[in-house]
Amino acid sequence: MKLRKLRKNVRNTLIVLLCCFISACIGFYLQRKANYVNEYVDVTYNVVDTKIENKLSLVMVGDALIHNSVYQAYKKSGNTYDFNGIFKYLKDTIQEYDLAYYNQETILGGKELGLSNYPQFNSPQEVGDAFLNAGFNLVSLATNHTLDKYYATGGKTVINSRNYWKKKMEENNELIAAGSYNSKEEQDEVIIREKNGIKYALLSYTTMTNGIPVPSGKSYVVNMYSKERVKSDVEKYRDKVDLLMVAMHWGSEYVHFPVQEQKTIAKYLADLNVNIVIGCHSHSVQPITFIDDTLVVYSLGNFVSSQTNTDQLIGLLADVDITKTIYHGKTTLSLSNVGADLLYTSKSYTYGRFVIYPFSKLNNNILSNYKNYYTNYSNKYVKAYNKDIKMKGV
Repeated sequence: MKLRKLRKNVRNTLIVLLCCFISACIGFYLQRKANYVNEYVDVTYNVVDTKIENKLSLVMVGDALIHNSVYQAYKKSGNTYDFNGIFKYLKDTIQEYDLAYYNQETILGGKELGLSNYPQFNSPQEVGDAFLNAGFNLVSLATNHTLDKYYATGGKTVINSRNYWKKKMEENNELIAAGSYNSKEEQDEVIIREKNGIKYALLSYTTMTNGIPVPSGKSYVVNMYSKERVKSDVEKYRDKVDLLMVAMHWGSEYVHFPVQEQKTIAKYLADLNVNIVIGCHSHSVQPITFIDDTLVVYSLGNFVSSQTNTDQLIGLLADVDITKTIYHGKTTLSLSNVGADLLYTSKSYTYGRFVIYPFSKLNNNILSNYKNYYTNYSNKYVKAYNKDIKMKGV
C-alpha cells in the first residue's frame, strides 16, 4: 500500500516537472521568436528609411565666338596658338564645378583648312584645348555656324571638328561634345556619362544654319531642331539618365529677351521632362527661369568675342546644384541654388586682350561704370522672369 502511494507521488512529481519543462521550452521559443520579429522589423525599417543623396554642381558659359582678332591675339611662333590666357581670372572658378558647359560657336576645322573670320568662320583646334584645360566637359556643337566653309572644304571642317572632339572624348570619360557628327551611327549613339552616382547626358540642336543647306543625305553633320527629332532623342535617353540637358541655338540676335520661338520650344522641352535647357545665339544676356521643374537659361550671351558693343562683351556665368535623392525606393532629381554672375571680355592691350573678367575683378578703368552695368543687367535681364536667381555680386 505504501509502495503504491510512493509510486503515485513520484509519477505526479515527474508529470509536474515535465509540464514545467515543456512550459519553459514554449516560453523560451516564444521569446526568441518575438525578439527575432522585432529585430527583423527594425532592420527592414532602417533599410527602407535610409535616404541616399548624390550631388553634382554645374556651371554654364556662352559662345566661344573666335573672330580673327581673337586667334591673332593668341598666336605664338611657328603658326601655333595658345588660348589659355582667356581663362586667367576664371580657371580656378571653373574647376570648382563637377560639370562645366560652353557653346563652341565657331567650328574647329583647324588651321590646315585655312582660318577664317565672319561671316564664314573656321577656328584653330587649340581653342578646344584651352577650354578643356580650363575644366569644361560639356560642349555644344550645333550652331548657326556649324556649316561654315563646309562646301568650300568638301565637308572637311565638320570631319576635322568631329574627329577632334571624338578623340578628346576617348581621352576624357566625363566629356560630351554633342550636335555635329560624321555619320548617322555617331548621331544616333547614346552617350551617357556618370559622376558622383548621377548619370547625365547632353543633347544639342540649332534652329538655323544662316541659310546654308544641310547636305542631302547627311543630316547628321548638324542637329537641326524639330519636335519629332527632339522627342525621339529624349525618349532614347530619358529612362537611362538622371540628368538630361538640352543645348538650344535659337531665337534672335542682339536682344535681351526671348522671342516666342524660344518660349514655345522651352515649354515643349519642359513637357518632355528635360531637366535643363541651355540657350545661346543672341550674343546678349537673357533671363533665367523655371518652367515647371525645368531650368531654362534663355541665353548665356557671348563668352569671348571681339564684337564691338558692350552688350556683346558682357556674358553670363550661370550655375546650379543638382541633387539625386533615393528615398523609400523612389528616385528624384532636384535643382537648387541657381546663381549667376556677369563676365566681361577685355579688348584692352593694357588689361589683357580677350581676357575674361568676372565682374568681381573689374574696376572702372577696365569697364567704366561696371557696377551700374551689373545692377542693370542683374535686375532688368537676368532676374526679369525669376527674382529668386541669386546674383554673385561685385
